[in-house]
Amino acid sequence: MNFVMKQALGGATKDMGKMLGGEGEEKDPDAERKEEERQEALRQQEEERKAKYAKMEAERESLRQGIRDKYGIKKKEEKEAEAQAAMEQASEGSLTRPKKAIPAGCGNEEEEEESIVDTVMKFLPGPLQDMFNKK
Repeated sequence: MNFVMKQALGGATKDMGKMLGGEGEEKDPDAERKEEERQEALRQQEEERKAKYAKMEAERESLRQGIRDKYGIKKKEEKEAEAQAAMEQASEGSLTRPKKAIPAGCGNEEEEEESIVDTVMKFLPGPLQDMFNKK
């Protein structure tokens, strides 16, 4: 709407030249410095905000710890660690302890079959071993 009014009032204007790709925005020589200052101010504000919230969280944690001490409550991590230690200690000599990882060489059927065949071949007489080795 503004453009139409300017056209009616006097033809091409300064804005018209900008629209056609002529003279661009006039650049402020201090624009870069101002932008750097603005970025620095934003960074500083962010650091202050983080420090403020870290301080608040530390105060909250000290209050929580006071309550835990007063009523004998343990932290969640401490409870989990104690439960894990108790479970490991109880299962050391137990028949129902959790299974450990399968040792290397166990469970691979092909290797087991070959080892059985090799074992049997050792007990066969020499001529039979030669007969099976020729195949």
